[in-house]
Amino acid sequence: MSKFQKKRGKASPEVSTASLPDIIFMLLFFFMVVTVMRNSELKVKVVTPEATELSKLEEKSLVNYLYIGKPMEKYHETYGTTPRLQLGDKFATVADIPIFLEKHKVKVPENKRSRITSSLRVDGEVTMGIVQDVKTQLRKSGQLRVNYSSKKEREK
Repeated sequence: MSKFQKKRGKASPEVSTASLPDIIFMLLFFFMVVTVMRNSELKVKVVTPEATELSKLEEKSLVNYLYIGKPMEKYHETYGTTPRLQLGDKFATVADIPIFLEKHKVKVPENKRSRITSSLRVDGEVTMGIVQDVKTQLRKSGQLRVNYSSKKEREK
């Protein structure tokens, strides 16, 4: 017999997977808490028109969304069927725009405030009267970066 034996098949110990479910559930709860599903509930019907020349907005955190359209059916009794302006989660008037802009501006870092854009999501059937009033109020409030949201035109 030999004095020295060859070490055969000595494998490294297996990795314990007992704590793996705990780690997965911690990650799941973290993402559930941190994730924001929706910024605001849409209370007006907005079917944006189609366009051919589109460009994407760079930073979505620098965008104010102003929705203009007819109220959804569940709001007809309260607000009627005439086109309305929605700022955030609430129906608003044109006079409420400066306050809405200031609330958003406070949340944005000072070096990025000049790049804030107001995006008008306007229903295709809305007359330009209310849109013109909103644009005038935006101009008076010093918000000169305005764009219109639309969807890409379907290819024929």
